Order: sequence, then structure tokens, then C-alpha cells
Amino acid sequence: MRLLSLLLLPLLPLALAAEVTTEYTLTNECARKSQRGDSVQVHYRGTLASDGSEFDASYNRGQPLEFTVGRGMVIKGWDEGLLDMCIGDKRKLTIPPEFGYGQRAMGAIPAGSTLVFETELMGIDGVEKDEL
Repeated sequence: MRLLSLLLLPLLPLALAAEVTTEYTLTNECARKSQRGDSVQVHYRGTLASDGSEFDASYNRGQPLEFTVGRGMVIKGWDEGLLDMCIGDKRKLTIPPEFGYGQRAMGAIPAGSTLVFETELMGIDGVEKDEL
């Protein structure tokens, strides 16, 4: 039994690994969902999980963020958390430091922060929003 415990001990970090938590706040039916390699436009509001303070919001600028999904242009939590969305879908992503900025501070974001993003997929280049 002790040998088994010693063999399984290195796997413990994998079992305890953090992950992005996704809350589906508005979902739509569509023929084509977001996928890796898509150029997308996303409105968002970012807050710190620790105290709820807002550190950034595209809504305040009136301009969604445009980037290519899965290319490392944004934090890993976004590259993973914004897949398989229909245009118009909204999600709340809770992103642990491992999928955000890790142990480095970034502007108003302290090192080691868990981030919460309210996101809305505004568009996918080359894809028309399905009309119901």
C-alpha cells in the first residue's frame, strides 16, 4: 500500500490542478460556433474575484476586443473559455492565475489573482448571426 501511495504522489498536482469555470448566462442555437483560429469580437467586463473591483471593460470603450481564438493573443482562460459559443452568447468565466497572468502583476491586477470576466460574443469574422 505504501508503494502505491508513493507511485501516486506525483499525480497529486494533476488532480488538484485549477481550471477555468464557465457559467453560461445566455445561450443561443446556431449552425456555427466559435472555434480555434476564428477571428472574434468580444465585449467583456473584468473584475477581481477577491473584491469584485473592475480592472477593465470593453463596454466602457464602446468597442469589443478583436482577436484570434487559440493563438495566444489573450490569456489562456479566454482561449479555452470562449470556444463553442454562438454569436450573442454570454458567459461568465472565472479564471485562476494559472490561466490568467500567473504570479506577475499586470496593471491593476495583483500577482496571483483569480479573474472574473463577463463576456459576450459579438461576432465571428465570416459568420452571419443565425436568425430564428
